[in-house]
Amino acid sequence: MNSKVIVYTIGKILKLEGFLFVIPILFGVYYSEKATISLCIVAFLSVAAGFLLSIKPPEKKSIRAREGLVITGLTWIILSIVGSLPFIFAGAIPSFTDAVFETASGFTTTGASIITDLEAVPRCLLMWRSLTHWIGGMGILMFMLIFIPSSADEMNIMRAESPGPSVEKMVPKVRETALILYSIYFVMTVVLILALVIAGMPFFDSVCLSFGTAGTGGFGVHGDSIAGYSHACQTIITIGMVMFGVNFNLYCLIVMRKFKDILHSEEVISYLVIYFTATILVSIGTFNTLINSLGWDGAAGFDKLSEAIHHSAFQVASIMTTTGYATTDFNLWASMPKAVMVFIMFIGACAGSTGGGLKVSRWILYNKQIYHEIERLIHPNAVTKVRLDGKVVDDKTIRTANVFLMAFVFLFVFSLIIISFDGFDLITSFTAIAATINNIGPGLGEVGPLGGFSNFGILSKWVLIVDMIAGRLELFPILIMLSPNTWRKK
Repeated sequence: MNSKVIVYTIGKILKLEGFLFVIPILFGVYYSEKATISLCIVAFLSVAAGFLLSIKPPEKKSIRAREGLVITGLTWIILSIVGSLPFIFAGAIPSFTDAVFETASGFTTTGASIITDLEAVPRCLLMWRSLTHWIGGMGILMFMLIFIPSSADEMNIMRAESPGPSVEKMVPKVRETALILYSIYFVMTVVLILALVIAGMPFFDSVCLSFGTAGTGGFGVHGDSIAGYSHACQTIITIGMVMFGVNFNLYCLIVMRKFKDILHSEEVISYLVIYFTATILVSIGTFNTLINSLGWDGAAGFDKLSEAIHHSAFQVASIMTTTGYATTDFNLWASMPKAVMVFIMFIGACAGSTGGGLKVSRWILYNKQIYHEIERLIHPNAVTKVRLDGKVVDDKTIRTANVFLMAFVFLFVFSLIIISFDGFDLITSFTAIAATINNIGPGLGEVGPLGGFSNFGILSKWVLIVDMIAGRLELFPILIMLSPNTWRKK
């Protein structure tokens, strides 16, 4: 283990995080808020610590797969701790555990919150809170790769941080790949901000909500999430969530004018089919005419079919892309639409997007494996291969996808058992884990759209913090860090 290159890289990350505080500081100065001082202090401390850790470059700068995974895991933990300090220093979130929970939820684009009164939080801190979504959406290590010399070793960092079964370079150099991805990400975010401003949303709200939409995070600036904005703004955010849930390789192909390759993307096609199918089902299940005819007493719905479609399209996009915004309290819906919502929690967005969940590409692989296993049973001598987008999927990718699912289930069950000691009902506990490990934000029951995670105990909150970070990093960086073999010198 090359510990010196790990310390050196984390130092560079701390410097970068310190400079990122400039954006909320500028908003704090504009609004003349005292909390700006806490941001300035933490920015100085972060930059100073970063300089001390990276003042002497290591002799061996090679980053192997093991170092890449450890750097990624440690970086996200340290980012969450340092990023929580402004909330503590300003008194907005006095509890260290709560502050780390909120910040980890931001960086991992989860959107789960312990804040009960958003209107009381200074705007500069709300801006920092939303900015963590935007940074975490594409990945801060990916952002760092833009500013450092590129080498083949850095692909190990890119793979460790990027969500999905596999990550490949779109162009020969890692740095150029990162630059292309972040350029697309930046332009799409700016377009979203302008669209919301034109639709009548205040500029501050537009920036914060665009950061949350782009990063598929879900932090809002008001207690009712998106419910208080116009239908036009809600529709723009719906489209934004769906677009940011698409594999960014698709946008790279558009930029490089490789239009034929776009048509072969099974994942994107499946993603859109699942989205529209779920929207139709939820629209039917929230239309009052059908609710009344089926005798679903106590279920909340909409009198007009157009309203049911509007809110269903928003909520399905929000949950499937793991954004977590809400226009209505879907906790009050009937069992059928809620069951659909829980189901798409585990599907998630596309690999290579800013969304979380297990990813559509994995589900495609799992379905194809089932089909091919049935074919083998029927025709034992047949030679079959699993293909995705017309290409044969290698055994390593299939094995990794299968191991990921097993690790996901084990972590899910273990976490569920631990937080069950807090005494919440099964729906609350189950969806709390589902909402954090899939980086969604709201669940059902006590953690529904109008609820929160403030009532969980300290131990449960730390379990949920680990789930958020592990879910964002696809489990393995955190599991690698916890393995004793990782730290042994060979």
